[in-house]
Amino acid sequence: MTQKMDRRNLLKSGLMAIGGMTLAPHLSMGAFANAPVSLDPENRIYRSPMVREHFLPADFKAPKILAKLNANENPYGPPMSAQKAVADSVKNGNRYAWKEMYDLIDKIAKKEGVSADHIMMGPGSSDLLEKVALVTFMKGKGNIVSADPCYMSLVQVAKSVGATWKPVPCTADWSHDLKAMEAAVDSETKLVYVCNPNNPTGAITKGQDLLDFCSRVSEKVPVFVDEAYIELAIGADTQSMVSLLTQKKNVIVARTFSKIMGMAGIRVGYMVALPSYLETINKITRGGMGISYTSIFAASASLDDKTFQDTTRKLNHEAKLYLYENLDKMGYKYIPSFTNFVIFPVTMPSKELLGKLAAKGVAVRAFDIQDKPWCRVSLGTMDEMKTFVSALGSLTA
Repeated sequence: MTQKMDRRNLLKSGLMAIGGMTLAPHLSMGAFANAPVSLDPENRIYRSPMVREHFLPADFKAPKILAKLNANENPYGPPMSAQKAVADSVKNGNRYAWKEMYDLIDKIAKKEGVSADHIMMGPGSSDLLEKVALVTFMKGKGNIVSADPCYMSLVQVAKSVGATWKPVPCTADWSHDLKAMEAAVDSETKLVYVCNPNNPTGAITKGQDLLDFCSRVSEKVPVFVDEAYIELAIGADTQSMVSLLTQKKNVIVARTFSKIMGMAGIRVGYMVALPSYLETINKITRGGMGISYTSIFAASASLDDKTFQDTTRKLNHEAKLYLYENLDKMGYKYIPSFTNFVIFPVTMPSKELLGKLAAKGVAVRAFDIQDKPWCRVSLGTMDEMKTFVSALGSLTA
């Protein structure tokens, strides 16, 4: 049984610690940001049947943040090319940017190998996930199938407008259980959601396996594949699902400028889908309306900035290897990650760990997964990772 707590009061009661919203940005985002948060009987945020999340108490004394590692942001951006584009374009911020957005759409379409009518823009990919959920389930009927754990933005909005969620536990290696997910699809299923690489686990589902799954299942029901982290998946056996659109498969692929492009606060994302599918979304809501004039130019510049993307990928991987090395030394068994975060089980209660790290100026996320304590740490700069490793090590010394 769960209880409801208003998000505003929840933030006031402790989640405003450590520099305000920096502690819990996941509570303030999206179309249903003011909806109540579900808490379980142990006062944990109810994420899914498998996942609960802890937050800090109201009387927590907040120090200065030394390492903000709780939101999967790119610590190296925005790239200078995007910063210059913002500065150069802001003088025209009094104008709507429809022509400029269509120019960006053309550039993205060329990158993805599709025609421009396959692209829908949004202020971040989460906005598009939520729009799809709203339009798909606005009549309050049907179910959505996804992994558990998974990124909850689309699922939560779908549930808020009346959908039933059918969560399918991940496999032993934390990849999607595609066979079980396919079996879960029934006559009431309106959407299947896949986040690959997955959040919050960081795990990957093999590209060919997912391609075959999407090809089959999309003949019955649309399949939404969230590829927010795919550009960071070094060494992964994966591939984008965009290629299925050339076969007229009913697949929706979301991408974001928040991760490898380093523009989480500038807010640009897009999804690629069949034109006929996008028409059903556009009948209800316009995807590109929420993007600012300056964001469009920043996104265009960052797309061209291959040097920044390569540098981000390299530095992210180096930070990950450094973290792996030190987690190994301390005896932590992490899930191999293909993202810009790593999650691992811990030996002390996760709420206690959250508080002790926060007291040292380190912001992370703390979960109970299957009632076992876990820590999720985003990959920051090398200095931030050294701060985290030092703080974590001091707790186990």
